[in-house]
Amino acid sequence: MSDSEFDLIQDFFSGLDQGASVRLGIGDDAAALSLPEGHLLHISTDTAVEGVHFLASLPPADVAYRSTMAAASDLAAMGAAPLALLLSLTLPEADRVWLEGFYRGLAEVCNALGVPLVGGDTTRGSLSLTVTVLGSTPADRFLTRSGAQPGDRLCVSGTLGDAAAGLAVLSEQLAVDESVAAFLTTRYKRPAARLALGEALRSCATSCIDVSDGLLADAAHVATASGVGLEIDSVLLPLSEAMGSLADSERSLNWALAGGDDYELLFTLPSSMPLPSGCTEMGRVVAGSGISCDRTPERIGYDHFRR
Repeated sequence: MSDSEFDLIQDFFSGLDQGASVRLGIGDDAAALSLPEGHLLHISTDTAVEGVHFLASLPPADVAYRSTMAAASDLAAMGAAPLALLLSLTLPEADRVWLEGFYRGLAEVCNALGVPLVGGDTTRGSLSLTVTVLGSTPADRFLTRSGAQPGDRLCVSGTLGDAAAGLAVLSEQLAVDESVAAFLTTRYKRPAARLALGEALRSCATSCIDVSDGLLADAAHVATASGVGLEIDSVLLPLSEAMGSLADSERSLNWALAGGDDYELLFTLPSSMPLPSGCTEMGRVVAGSGISCDRTPERIGYDHFRR
């Protein structure tokens, strides 16, 4: 007898719904969560489709981990503390071996984020998953894209371009030595949402966005929302040691500017505020509009509907 939808939910997802905010988890028509007093609820949804957002060859544990962290990165950009997540999973078939691997990755990422899985849906079709994340902030303190002011510094966390280079390694478009390959592919398969930094930035940053579609593309969203111009100095872009070791420096720079999938935070700080540890100042906010950079790659970022 084949597995039913409810068998799969019970066997692979029902044990992940425990958390301090959960009043009612998996099993009813809706979950029930409690919010801290005086807080707002923040909600974001990301869909990942096989062949578009992840390679068909990517192990199921990495599919679960990567897709969930990518969704959680949107909470980091708002300065929100994660509360819970929902998962809608579309499967070509009820492959229990694949699901066991997927469950391991999902359990890992729930543990890393400290959030319960409180509901979702399963259905049949081409492989895709939609992750909805819920978080909270104090009602009067959260980050947006729209507060940057001329004179602010333009900053970014971590390093840029690693994930795009990792995808090139996995796609056999880039050959590197084993240690470099391990670092770059891990940055693609296992990103880290900068949640702690996002919460810390609530008290000092004037705007924030996560770098998912590429630095230039996401910076353009901040410029548009804030009604300002952003200037980026390519020489100041933070690159990892692995990226610095690549022979083609032009390609590395293009990945840093437009590769996407970094899930670092791009933010603006008043000149009086200290730069958080692990972050780099790589530009400035000016009067005007749009973004300017001394290096402009052919493609400035990812867009699903633009070729």
